[in-house]
Amino acid sequence: MKLATRMSRLGTETAFVVLAKARALEAKGKHIVHLEIGEPDFDTPKNISFAAIKALTRGETHYGPAAGFPALREALAEDIGKRRGIEVQPGEIVVTPGAKPIMFFAVMALVDEGDEVIYPNPGFPIYESVINFVGAKPRPIVLREEYEFRFDMNEFRKLVNEKTKLIIINSPQNPTGGILTLEDLQEIAALARQYDCWVLSDEVYCNIIYEGQHHSIAALPGMKERTILLDGFSKTYAMTGWRAGYGMMPQPLADQFTRLATNVNSCTNSFVQYGCLEAVKGPQDEVKAMVAEFQRRRDVIVDGLNSIPGFKCLKPHGAFYVFPNIQGTGKSSQFLEEYLLNEAGVASLAGTSFGEYGQGYLRFSYANSVENLQIALDRIRQAVAKL
Repeated sequence: MKLATRMSRLGTETAFVVLAKARALEAKGKHIVHLEIGEPDFDTPKNISFAAIKALTRGETHYGPAAGFPALREALAEDIGKRRGIEVQPGEIVVTPGAKPIMFFAVMALVDEGDEVIYPNPGFPIYESVINFVGAKPRPIVLREEYEFRFDMNEFRKLVNEKTKLIIINSPQNPTGGILTLEDLQEIAALARQYDCWVLSDEVYCNIIYEGQHHSIAALPGMKERTILLDGFSKTYAMTGWRAGYGMMPQPLADQFTRLATNVNSCTNSFVQYGCLEAVKGPQDEVKAMVAEFQRRRDVIVDGLNSIPGFKCLKPHGAFYVFPNIQGTGKSSQFLEEYLLNEAGVASLAGTSFGEYGQGYLRFSYANSVENLQIALDRIRQAVAKL
């Protein structure tokens, strides 16, 4: 089969590859502790599910506006205003089936071949995949452990130049759990304004934060008009399978995103949007309880990993991932991913699944019970002792 050349530049998300391997081992009778997939293990709150069911039963099964239902866009604009202190109009919101389309649309709409895009590495792999797909030049900003996986601003200043069209940031961050400080964001914003760059601010984990508070770069002076704010429902409300996300951006760009949505997916599922509306406007108690439980699990897995010879793990400030340094084991990230899966029955991801600068690290998702985390830690300890 002869494919278009651009397909060779398209990457993937390794979590689903490892999940498939783990499922195959389970089918053969092996017990696996799943710490590879970035998915809350909680059920969607019932009030959200019931809202979607009611919409379904009253016939909300038809096409809707490409940019999303007006009521949901209004609710999201109000929510962004309350949470981030940004005045937003509904016309500046585009609702999409999951948050990934916002990443894709941002690069497709703003970046030409040969333009440069700065993105975090290690970072969510779809960033680099889409940059390469459109023929742009990926310019990684390395997230280093000694900076708690924030930007090294001296390095960042050297990366931004007249060819930079887009800067991608993600805070709290996948895979490291790192958070950009307000001072970091202020410096990024100053350089974006100086070089007339757009910023794609991936804030899907903004409600899963343990210390301090979330800051959005879009709230800084002069940044709303050059920022695409990306958020969604999957992580905050345990709605991964619902496929619902959204972006906030200046209305002229929102109009272009809507054109892209019309061409790609027509619209977002109608009755799902009613569930999203309830998520935004309904009680947030279950979200707070979920975050508190994630924090408890974080402390368990960080303490456990730091007790294993060859492992060194920072305590993440947000999201639900740990990114331990495993260089003390003398083994590569890829080796340990395979070894722990097959030897210990623990599914994890090599740090290199998130870019070349993830070598020497593993990512574990602690979206699993404390009981299972303890089982995984015991298995890892025993397996590493055999190396």
